Amino acid sequence: MTSLIPKGLVGYLLRHPLDVPPVVIAAWRLRRRAWWRYAPFLPLPAPAYWEFRIATVSGSHGTVEPRAVVDAAKWSLRQGRGH
Repeated sequence: MTSLIPKGLVGYLLRHPLDVPPVVIAAWRLRRRAWWRYAPFLPLPAPAYWEFRIATVSGSHGTVEPRAVVDAAKWSLRQGRGH
């Protein structure tokens, strides 16, 4: 299973604290519906959905650079939400 936190992301965010809010907001938007019903009772994405998202970004190697995570989070905020 792919890690929910890409390798190096925490260190990157510690060095770039202004990038924390967009990443947190993007993570919140990816949470599983009714997440409180599923162990570990945290607002995490569904495992199959997360695997799909990582595979579409990284291909078969399953790694994503921290800067790419931040760029994607900022892009998603600029897109707004569809109604």
